[in-house]
Amino acid sequence: MNFSLPLPNMDARYTYEGVELGYSIEGQGDTIILLHGWGCDRNIWKATRELLLDHFQVISVDFAGFGLSSEPQSVWGVEEYTRSIEALVQELGIERPTLVGHSFGGRVSILYASRNETRRVILTDAAGVKPRRTLRYYRKVYTFKLMKHILPLLIGDRKAQMIIEERRSKSGSSDYNRATPMMRAILSKCVNEDLCHLMPKVTAPVLLFWGDKDTATPLHDAQTMQRLMPDAGLVVAKGAGHFAMLEQTELWMGAVKSFLKIE
Repeated sequence: MNFSLPLPNMDARYTYEGVELGYSIEGQGDTIILLHGWGCDRNIWKATRELLLDHFQVISVDFAGFGLSSEPQSVWGVEEYTRSIEALVQELGIERPTLVGHSFGGRVSILYASRNETRRVILTDAAGVKPRRTLRYYRKVYTFKLMKHILPLLIGDRKAQMIIEERRSKSGSSDYNRATPMMRAILSKCVNEDLCHLMPKVTAPVLLFWGDKDTATPLHDAQTMQRLMPDAGLVVAKGAGHFAMLEQTELWMGAVKSFLKIE
């Protein structure tokens, strides 16, 4: 692993397991690490970063495969993404960081905080509870798998691939359809990882900030986390969806300031 210590308030890069990761480090004080969601990059935290900079050292990371970071060279799961953050924390000599995670960044925050000393954790519309699947979902999935095996035998590989890709583009999520083949494989692995068994091990104080209209990580996921984590409190943003911290900015800023005791 190659690493070069950045000067204050500068963008930097480091290499973990052959993957070059981009991040920024700004400000002074106790460290807060901002972890974005799938399909985003560290720029999503612009307003939050500006709020925190007068009080903390703020590290914003582009996960592998996003922003200025290169893709993993193998199919990573939440474990590998978390190890990359643990490596950065260790090399920078950071002790007990506060983690702020949105969506997929919440997955990494939960795994990190379950096994590392952490000052506080803020999860907003975070993933980590395995999605509840309907019979319709399983019918769609297994029909698609059957098509992939049967169509090439009936109409040939080339024509079958065209039909399969058209079907995928219509039924797959926007994140999945925009992704490269490697990132599709990684998304498929990460989205099915259930972290509920780790949540009781997150002993640091936790703020859960959630949109009540979130359909990607529904409000009942937050309620599950609140129940399983020993010291968690929930703030619900009425009318907000999966990006509640952007849709209800004033409420988000107020909740963060209160939780972090910013005057």
